[in-house]
Amino acid sequence: MARYVITDIHGCLLSLRELVENQLQLQPHDELYLLGDYVNKGPDSRGVLDYLLALPRRGFQVVCLRGNHDQELLDAAEGHTDRTWATEADRQLTLASFGVPRAQDIPLHYLRWLRELPHQLDIAGWTLVHAGYDFRQPAATMRHDWHSMLNSKEFTFDASRLQGRRLVHGHVPTPHAEVQRRLATHPGAVCLDTGCVYRHNPELRHLAAFNLDTGELTLQPNIEREYVIEKRG
Repeated sequence: MARYVITDIHGCLLSLRELVENQLQLQPHDELYLLGDYVNKGPDSRGVLDYLLALPRRGFQVVCLRGNHDQELLDAAEGHTDRTWATEADRQLTLASFGVPRAQDIPLHYLRWLRELPHQLDIAGWTLVHAGYDFRQPAATMRHDWHSMLNSKEFTFDASRLQGRRLVHGHVPTPHAEVQRRLATHPGAVCLDTGCVYRHNPELRHLAAFNLDTGELTLQPNIEREYVIEKRG
C-alpha cells in the first residue's frame, strides 16, 4: 500500500490523469489524498471534478480536501458576489468547462460535493491541509480558523501544535527543484504546489505527487491543450 498526496490541480485534467494512472499506477489498495484547488485558472475544471468523483466508484481510496479556489467557486455559485472569484478570464474558462453562463448555473451535484469537502485531515504521521495554519494561535483555535487553512501564504511550523505530526500543504506555487531540495532536508512542513497550471513557466508547470511513507516526489509536466493564463514568474 502507498499513500500519495497531490494538490493544486486547477483544471489540469490531462496532467492529473497521466500522473495518477501512468506514473503512480494507482491501485485500489493505495490511498490518494488531494489538498484542494481543483478548479479555476486551468482548462477543464469540470473534467477534474468528474474524474475525482469517478475514482471512488472505480474502487479507489480517495479523500479530497477543500482549497480556496473551490471555496471561491462555491461562494460565487451561492450568490456571494462580494467575495473574490479569480479574474474575468479565469471565470470564463471555468464556466465554459461547465457549459454555463453563470456560476449559479453549475449543476447541483458539483456544488454539493464542494460543500461537503473538509478543510483538514489527520492521518498517521501527517496533517493535511490546503494552505496551512496560523501557528501563533492556541492549538484549538488554529484548528478552527478556516480562513487560514485556505489562504495562508507563510507560517512558522510548530509540530507541538499537531501532536508531533508533520504537515503537508499546497497553495503557494514553488519551483519543483526547490520542492525537491527542501524534501531532502526532511522538513516538518512540506509544500507540494509546483504550479502545474502555469504552463509558460519552466520552473513550475508540473503536478507533484508525494509518497508520504517513502518521501518520493513524482513530477508530471503540464500536458494540457493550450489555454490563456496569466504568466507567473
